[in-house]
Amino acid sequence: MSDIEQYKQEICDIGDRLYKRGFAAANDGNITFRISENEVLCTPTMVTKGFMKPADIALIDMEGNQLSGARKRSSEALLHLEIMKARPDVKSVVHCHPPHATAFAVAREAIPACVLPEVEVFLGNVPIAKYATPGGKEFAETILPFVAKSNVMVLANHGTVSYGESVERAYWWTEILDAYCRILILAKQVGRVEFLSEQHGWELLDLKKRFGFDDPRHEPSYAGADIFADDVFRDAWAESGVNVGAFGTPAWSRAATEWHRSRAAPLDEEALIERIAERVAEKLREKLR
Repeated sequence: MSDIEQYKQEICDIGDRLYKRGFAAANDGNITFRISENEVLCTPTMVTKGFMKPADIALIDMEGNQLSGARKRSSEALLHLEIMKARPDVKSVVHCHPPHATAFAVAREAIPACVLPEVEVFLGNVPIAKYATPGGKEFAETILPFVAKSNVMVLANHGTVSYGESVERAYWWTEILDAYCRILILAKQVGRVEFLSEQHGWELLDLKKRFGFDDPRHEPSYAGADIFADDVFRDAWAESGVNVGAFGTPAWSRAATEWHRSRAAPLDEEALIERIAERVAEKLREKLR
């Protein structure tokens, strides 16, 4: 078996895994793998990921033009190519709609950090990219503000995209993220989410560095900073329409507290006084009747 045929088979194997785990219903999802500087293998459109054959996989260039393959390439391939252009280390991209992570995408709820050790080490902060109609250049470019700082992201009202040096590694990040989102949802049903301490959070970041995983919070500018959920991406929340609050925030998080204050509606003192006066006057009229 040639290398290209092996890569095609790996794409089909991961497609089968996506389908069986319910991450890609019907014809949902797409997978790519870069085989050279200007050639990328791409899953076809309108084919169930669990039933793909190596012969179904298309070959495209880095601009999205189809070079070979009997089936038409996925319409969302441009998103994958933007990631590969921005991250030369990335060889594979996986996009799908895992139910629990996609629930966060639909609610546009920030995914909290400092909860599970494995998530801090393998994922870190998870951004939520703003919504755009899938398939076009605008949609593809929604990931650009975040692609250098994370290996997985949530696409608002859509799904997830993850990427890495192999098809399996790209898929891993999605599986970890959806499992984490499921745990968060279950924990919320049981009671509440308890956060790790700030010290434990920094210890996990040190562990992440020792394992060789990059994290923006390893940069000198974050030394001594608050590391609560999405510190790296908080500035983008407003544009993406991100909400926060379903899972609370750790008591030690100064940044979270300040962010909540900045989002609070300013108090209209004059209107408040008028409402109080009207209420008092109404009570007095009731007594005089």
